[in-house]
Amino acid sequence: MTSVLSAHGLGKRYGRRWALRDCTIDIPAGHVVGLVGPNGAGKTTLLKLACGQLVPTEGTIETMAKVGFVAQDTPVYAGLTVAEHLTLGARLNSGWDAALARERIAQLDLDPGQKARKLSGGQRAQLALTLGLAKRPELLILDEPVASLDPLARREFLQGLMEATAAAEFSVLLSSHLVADLERTCDYLVVLVDSRVQVAGEVEELLATHHRLTGPRRDESRMPGDQYVVSARHTDRQSTYVVRTSAPILDPAWAVSRLTLEDLVLAYMEKRPAERRRAGLEALR
Repeated sequence: MTSVLSAHGLGKRYGRRWALRDCTIDIPAGHVVGLVGPNGAGKTTLLKLACGQLVPTEGTIETMAKVGFVAQDTPVYAGLTVAEHLTLGARLNSGWDAALARERIAQLDLDPGQKARKLSGGQRAQLALTLGLAKRPELLILDEPVASLDPLARREFLQGLMEATAAAEFSVLLSSHLVADLERTCDYLVVLVDSRVQVAGEVEELLATHHRLTGPRRDESRMPGDQYVVSARHTDRQSTYVVRTSAPILDPAWAVSRLTLEDLVLAYMEKRPAERRRAGLEALR
């Protein structure tokens, strides 16, 4: 597997607080990768480390590709016109694709003479994406690019992104808390919780190997060794587990159901009490 980004034991600390800790991950080339997790999980920190805006406190991170980065809130310069943004992009990037930039602006029906402050949120997002694409990156990193957009603008932005990746065949690392958007666009998933990677893999493989089991109450210690328990909920009489296993589930006591991508993400975000306590103790060391 060829990686476009590789991190080993990566951590970033601000004072006594770890924003990211013990992060080890390889992002494969040729994928649209969704990075998802709760607020404060370390997603933005990881992305800023990846594009060189931050220096690690511990561990290493390496990108084996030319990187383009679109930060949160799709930043553009309010006082510059659309055309001036393209001129600035050309001056700052030696590999700038002026023809691609002009073509996208025309397709989006953006007025080259209009200042960014006069654009809608969706138009500013598309302008920021155009600037990122015209750099001709091998890895495009997007940090919550559609969080503030309305549903129509979100769909148009993501559609433009997918069309661009199909045409240019570059890798994408997309951070978002909107799992529905990731489900439509991403074929590889990374779940980051409590500053650590909980699971990473191709979406199809993850969905095929994670299951919800519902049946009579059963203690976790009685679960088979080949079933990794992701989350567990119990009532007086019933247990519901989300497990990861590549083996068939043959126990007739369980009703087995498939997970959606959102189900899978939420299961990893619902850390079990013992794991929370262990993470808390490690954070104090």
